[in-house]
Amino acid sequence: MLKKLKPFYIKDRFFFGCIGIAILYIFSFVFPRLLNIVSLLLLVFVGLTALDTLLLFLTKKGIDATRILPEKFSNGDQNPISLSIENYYTFNVNAKIIDEIPEQFQIRNFNIERKLEASSTTALQYELRPTERGEYHFGKLNIYITSVFGLVSRRFSVSDNAMVPTYPSFMQLRKYDLLAISNNLHQYGIKKVRKLGHTMEFEQIKDYVLGDDLRTINWKATAKRNQLMVNQFQDEKSQPVYSVIDKGRVMKMPFDGLTLVDYAINAALVISNIALKKQDKAGIFTFSKKVENRVVAERRTSQMNLILEALYNVDTDFFESDFSRLYADIKRNITHRSLILLYTNFETLDGLHRQMPYLKGIAKNHLLVVVFFKNTELNTFIKQKAETVQQAYDKVIAEKFAFEKRLIVNELKKYGIYSILTTPENLTIDTINKYLEIKARGLL
Repeated sequence: MLKKLKPFYIKDRFFFGCIGIAILYIFSFVFPRLLNIVSLLLLVFVGLTALDTLLLFLTKKGIDATRILPEKFSNGDQNPISLSIENYYTFNVNAKIIDEIPEQFQIRNFNIERKLEASSTTALQYELRPTERGEYHFGKLNIYITSVFGLVSRRFSVSDNAMVPTYPSFMQLRKYDLLAISNNLHQYGIKKVRKLGHTMEFEQIKDYVLGDDLRTINWKATAKRNQLMVNQFQDEKSQPVYSVIDKGRVMKMPFDGLTLVDYAINAALVISNIALKKQDKAGIFTFSKKVENRVVAERRTSQMNLILEALYNVDTDFFESDFSRLYADIKRNITHRSLILLYTNFETLDGLHRQMPYLKGIAKNHLLVVVFFKNTELNTFIKQKAETVQQAYDKVIAEKFAFEKRLIVNELKKYGIYSILTTPENLTIDTINKYLEIKARGLL
């Protein structure tokens, strides 16, 4: 529904008419017979303009409109904005709608053109995709009305001073919510992980059905009921799952309008919700020069609201993240063995080696998963054919950096630290896969 502004609109007929009559008047000095025609045209033009003005302005309340905004925006997603326009004129009119959308979008060519039927209500909708969290202020909703003559335009201004807060992607959260309960996450690319053995939590004895593991047959219950009965186990519950988000300068890198920290926040929101649905405890905190935005891992009904509010104003800075302070904070405040999903980014092995002592210290008492990102911009250099020396040089450097990312994965694995190397768009799915794998294998 977002269109570019056209160079001329229907109401510019008035100016074209004036220019046309002026040109004919000039030619009448050369061809005097044109003067009578010009006079007649001028009279008709003035009459039509007066009639057009009367049609539009005699009705006191010609147009009424309402902008229907959501309670909050979902960051990084397409959010619908609805408009309801009521036409009180007894004839059809042409409307040009210019909504003063928030300055964060930097859209200066917003325009919707629509024909409004006589004495009717028209519903319109357009979408906005915010790329940063915070408050978004709307201005006036301007509607320019023209009649069939299109010589005069009347403006109506309504619905001003509206504000919508933008939160982390709760739309993405809802997408995975129902699937987490129904165990249908594979529909969005979530892998099914075969369970290796059983957890220690026994749930119930049930009738055997085709596909049950024969090793779980309960022979005593089978003999008593004279039919096959099996033991059913469930995943261990109430295990703490922390999403730790690095908001230092390494997470400032943009991708598709969002920064890496935005992708990390959206993924942390989804994984926290799934952990709660799986009866685990979910918590989050962020760090850079210090640890902030802490929500202790719990399993209460208000936990997701607390996490959402804590992540609302999180933003990156240009500081070097202090992993030593992160290690000290985790050692002091997280006393039970927990799953820690650390969202950060390492570009080189040297950068990893500087922080490795602290990562090893965290992994000693907790199950640490380091989540970092592939540099998708490097694929452009790697895939293109090198035709010059400079292009060959760029391609080699790009391949070196891409290879170094894979070396980082191996380096972490060498010290028993799990990792996820992913692209920003696949971050949520890959993180969920790793969480389900850890639960299935009973690693926590």
